[in-house]
Parts: sequence; C-alpha cells; structure tokens
Amino acid sequence: MYQIDFILGGWIHCKLPSGGALNITTLSSYLKPSTDAPHFLMDLIQSSTTSLVLILDLTPRKDLILNPDYLKTYYEDTHLDTYRQRLLTLPEVRPYFSPSFYIRALLSPTAILVSIDTGGGEKSIEEIIQEHISPIAKDVMQFWLDKCACLEKQVGETEMAYLAKRDQIIKNKTIEVDLGSSFPRLFGEEVSAQILGVLREYYDA
Repeated sequence: MYQIDFILGGWIHCKLPSGGALNITTLSSYLKPSTDAPHFLMDLIQSSTTSLVLILDLTPRKDLILNPDYLKTYYEDTHLDTYRQRLLTLPEVRPYFSPSFYIRALLSPTAILVSIDTGGGEKSIEEIIQEHISPIAKDVMQFWLDKCACLEKQVGETEMAYLAKRDQIIKNKTIEVDLGSSFPRLFGEEVSAQILGVLREYYDA
C-alpha cells in the first residue's frame, strides 16, 4: 500500500541577464498524514555547462530532538550520510549553503547540499551526474520507496492532524518564501503570478 499523497515534478528554464540560462529540475514527493515517514526532495540547479547545485534529502516531519527514535530510524541507522561524504571526496564537489534559512531549517542532518564545478577539470558535469549523482539519487529514492512510501504505518488521529497541519504549512511556505521571492525576478510579475496561482491551487494553499 503506497503512502504517497502526491508527487510534484518540474523543470524551469530561464535566460539570465548576465548571459546563459538557469535550469532547475525539481522532484518533491509528499506522503499522507497517516504516516510520519519523511518526504522526498531533489533539486538540480544549473546556471552554466560547468556548474551544478544538488539538493537531495528525506525531509523530516517530526522534531528530531524531541523524537530521537525518529532520528535513529530514518537517519542514523540508515547510513544516508555516507552518500554526502562520498560526493565530497570528489575534487569538483564542495558543500553548498542555501541562502534560504527556511530551506536550511526544512532539511535533515543527512541532507546532501553540494555545488559541483567542473571548470578546467577532467570530468564534465554530465559524467559526474552519470557516474556519481544518478546512482546516489537512485539509492536514496529506493530507500524512500521501501522504508517510507511503501511501508505500512498508521499514526493516531491526533498525530495525523498535526502532520496534516505541518505539511500544509510547508507547502504554503514553499510558495511564499522560496518560489514567491525568486519567480518574479526570473519571469516577471505577470507570469510568476500565473505560475504561483496554479501551484497554490494544486497545493490547496
């Protein structure tokens, strides 16, 4: 039985004033409030042919300090942090720090946030994606499917109401704080208003 509520995938292409283009590929998978398992998030942000930012995470839905068993179950015992460590051994890879405090607060301790720059290097972005990012993303996705999305789990009514409220706040904040601040700069007020309007309707914001 799948616990998936909905999946949102998107690709944004926008020409930059400085030249070149910005390409953002995103995949967000939300689970139902009947389970407290983490959501799935992946963003690929590319502003040139030699640079890429990767955000890959199972975003927690409970306070990790107040719920140490949740931290242990989904993050410590799973060894998800080894994927981030593995990527950081590559000379082209550096840690990435999101300018959004909201995004930083949303992510887990094992989140992969890295920037990749192949300028002047031996490998291309495409090679790094194929040889390193793709296998890691597939492993993380498979774990999420097996242990989160497809695992039978039922929380109580009180917790279900809390999770539904929390998930809705996250959806609203994603539009308001993240997309709402960047889309007008990328597409202008009129186009961004249309896009955000569709997203609000879809998110039931």
